[in-house]
Amino acid sequence: MRKPLVVALCALAMAGAGATPAVAAEPSPTGPDTSTTTTTGTTGTVMDTVDGVLDTLSGLTAPKAGAVNFAGTVALSNCSGSVVRMPGSADDDPALVLTNGHCLESGFPAPGQVLVDRASSRTFSLLSASGSRVATLRADRLVYATMTDTDAAIYRLRTTYAQIKSAYGIDALALDANRPAAGTSISVVSGYWRRIYNCSIDGFAYRMKEGDWTWKDSVRYTPECNTIGGTSGSPVVDTATGKVVAVNNTGNEDGERCTVNNPCEIDENGTVTVRQGINYAQQTYQFPACFGVDNKLDLSASGCLIPKP
Repeated sequence: MRKPLVVALCALAMAGAGATPAVAAEPSPTGPDTSTTTTTGTTGTVMDTVDGVLDTLSGLTAPKAGAVNFAGTVALSNCSGSVVRMPGSADDDPALVLTNGHCLESGFPAPGQVLVDRASSRTFSLLSASGSRVATLRADRLVYATMTDTDAAIYRLRTTYAQIKSAYGIDALALDANRPAAGTSISVVSGYWRRIYNCSIDGFAYRMKEGDWTWKDSVRYTPECNTIGGTSGSPVVDTATGKVVAVNNTGNEDGERCTVNNPCEIDENGTVTVRQGINYAQQTYQFPACFGVDNKLDLSASGCLIPKP
């Protein structure tokens, strides 16, 4: 699982403190469901410094016009994510945030565990196209989370899509209801690091095992997407359509076989393959069938095949 690189984070914070970077100003929230939080103490100071450094770096490495950018992505305390909408979502629906199940503030869900409709007040830093932080959004529910068959979590915000658009001019990313194909050109967009990785879908792992967890039909990247800790939960965007087709979640770091941070692939015949340095994502086309009117989760809906409690 792609958890943050704590050492790199601390190094970045110290470097930023010495450089005294310019911090992008945040506009005051205009909707009743947006919130701006102020943190104090050492942790808050470090995170503010890191945000400042990343805001500065994002200005230097902003994507070219027309390319996939950071608009609608978010940074979590420990991962990346994105504000997403289903094909049937309405502008006045409460917005949803997609990340990994292993990014939950409560820790990793156990194998076989599915969490549904839990209270949450988690915050997310909303990013602009250039990667600058423009607002802090807050959840009111954890709608769904699991690490069984897939590795995904979906939060519901106190804010609607229309309120986010009105206040910050940012649209949610559309979730594609169609399964992607091998060879598809993709971008993995990390809000945590304000970094975009570009590559293609190399293929799919019938089963992928990492520690005690097993995932189905995982996306395997070509080597160019050399994602690192903190990129967990990043949206995987089809560069041709601009739609989200998967959520980034792991990679084999050390060449070990089926251990934590070293997932292995298992084919239909049970043959195990280890690909050191290769990274993976979990497909998301299964989720739109499970959400109905008002962005409400309905696990009994026709075509909803994601794991159930």
